[in-house]
Amino acid sequence: MPVIKPISDLRNKAKELSDICHDSGEPIFITKNGEGDLVLMSVAAYERMQAQIELYRLLDEAEADVRAGDRGASLETVRRRIKRRARR
Repeated sequence: MPVIKPISDLRNKAKELSDICHDSGEPIFITKNGEGDLVLMSVAAYERMQAQIELYRLLDEAEADVRAGDRGASLETVRRRIKRRARR
């Protein structure tokens, strides 16, 4: 269930909002005059979201390569590379 708070809570209850963000790991939706205005989240939640976006970007890029016929290295080639790196 999303947490929704009025914008006045930013001024009056900043510590409480911070605690909610850190404890739940979820964003808080801030309203202004009853309408959505801002989203407040912890740095950790933001970094997780950015990492997830980057993963999606990489997956999309890999899928595009496969559709274009560029399948990359064979499984055997990858295994050899991993074994060589492990010996270092």
